[in-house]
Amino acid sequence: MLRRRTRRSETQKQVERHLGEVYRVIAATAVGVILLAILGASLGPDWDPQPLTDPLQVETDSTAIGGAPTLGSYATVQRDVPVHLDGATITARLTVPQGTAGAVPGIVFLHGAGTGSHETAFREQVAALSRAGVATLVPDKRLDTYTTRDRDYVTMAADYERSVEYLRTVPGVDPARVGIYAESEGAWIGPVMAAKDRRLAFVVLASAPVVPPREQAAFAVDSYLRNTGVPKGVFRAIPRAVGMSIPGGGFEYADFDVTPWQRKMTQPVLVVYGTADASMPIVQGAEQILRDTAIAGNGQVTVRYYAGANHGLHLGSMEGPMSPDFLRDLPGWVLGLPATATAPPRIAGDQPFQEFVAAPVPQPRWLRSGNLVFGGVLGAVGVLVLAGLALGLTRLWEVVHARARAHRPGEPYEHVRYGRGVAWRLAAVGGGAVVTVVALLWYLVAIARLALDYQRNGVVVQGGWVLVRLLGIGAVVAAVLLLRRVRLLAAADEAVARGVVRVTALWAVVLASAVLLVVLAYWGVYQLGI
Repeated sequence: MLRRRTRRSETQKQVERHLGEVYRVIAATAVGVILLAILGASLGPDWDPQPLTDPLQVETDSTAIGGAPTLGSYATVQRDVPVHLDGATITARLTVPQGTAGAVPGIVFLHGAGTGSHETAFREQVAALSRAGVATLVPDKRLDTYTTRDRDYVTMAADYERSVEYLRTVPGVDPARVGIYAESEGAWIGPVMAAKDRRLAFVVLASAPVVPPREQAAFAVDSYLRNTGVPKGVFRAIPRAVGMSIPGGGFEYADFDVTPWQRKMTQPVLVVYGTADASMPIVQGAEQILRDTAIAGNGQVTVRYYAGANHGLHLGSMEGPMSPDFLRDLPGWVLGLPATATAPPRIAGDQPFQEFVAAPVPQPRWLRSGNLVFGGVLGAVGVLVLAGLALGLTRLWEVVHARARAHRPGEPYEHVRYGRGVAWRLAAVGGGAVVTVVALLWYLVAIARLALDYQRNGVVVQGGWVLVRLLGIGAVVAAVLLLRRVRLLAAADEAVARGVVRVTALWAVVLASAVLLVVLAYWGVYQLGI
């Protein structure tokens, strides 16, 4: 009976010791996660966009242009023509209506970021305008000076001006009535042209960002993520990604401000948005154009909002048809100038809604350099890979050397290794950090695809974020287990690692994993709450 009680008491003590160890690991993990959360919060800005409190009110729900003439229906002739730029020659597609009474107005198209070819861009606008009696010219986008990293909107304006000059020389086109159609990114270029060339007859700004590219990008990402339903913690990535400098440099155009150019526009301006365009500040943009042109003394601004239309005035999707009301109003406004420039209603169509203000993006305090963040991650992963290779080669050498020693029993051989339980814990720390970084990248790519397609997927959006955070916590647990094992070995006066390679690899893995955990904290993986 006494032996049975003794065994039961020893078993109970073992269970208590085991539970105590579990509690200590949990407590240490909680402390580690909290410290990482505090560190992540201190390294960069949070995202707290301000609500837009002064909505623009439409005067009527009809987009019809006051004073617009009845549209004709003309046959058209289309041909491709060369346009000579400074240092390059591009192809442009010219479409001219036939059988009109007298010279016709003309319009040159400025591409957005998603278009560039004279063969495929602006087909519906060209068809509507040319049939109604407006000559059109769609030039190729010049690509030798246009890359993702480097763009110069003032230089691009000079290139497009060559197309304007060409259209003015086309027989049957009234050179005094040639204007421009600037869409999306092109709306940063159009005001530059208008400010420099007072002979431009008019300006159409379609889906205009108006605010600088960095602000527009942050606004668009915020809108897309809200539509996708991502957890609140994911929004922290907006200012930290958009606000930092891009790895490798370039992207100076991200802070291009079109405001000074808009304040010099004196031509009639038609501003058009789709109320389903989540990527543009559709209320703020129109308000700013109205304010800027007013500074120039220009009261010839007409604003139209089209129900159900998204970016580029398409219905349903970017490949869907264009709003038929827009295709009616555009040629009506151009052909009706100068009467349509000031005809009421000035602001009409579907009532627009913009929840938040597109504003300057907060700058990261410590990790503003994209080179530092990107280089830190690549460097840390590289160190982990090298440490693993070094340990593998060392182990291979040890096995070969041990077999050689086996044939010489008189020579003692000491197996060089890590202390008890260190190796797998060390592998768990490094592997856990890398796996979490990979999972975070996968998650960001997955929600980006959902956001761009205006889709929701709770499993990916919510479940994916939970998975990333659990993996991050798992890496912290592995670090705690490693730390406790090192302390136990030290208390027992046992070596943690023997040999230069294993000692170096130990510190390399610990430091590289710490860098990755800090980066994960920076991107919100350890953010407290959801």
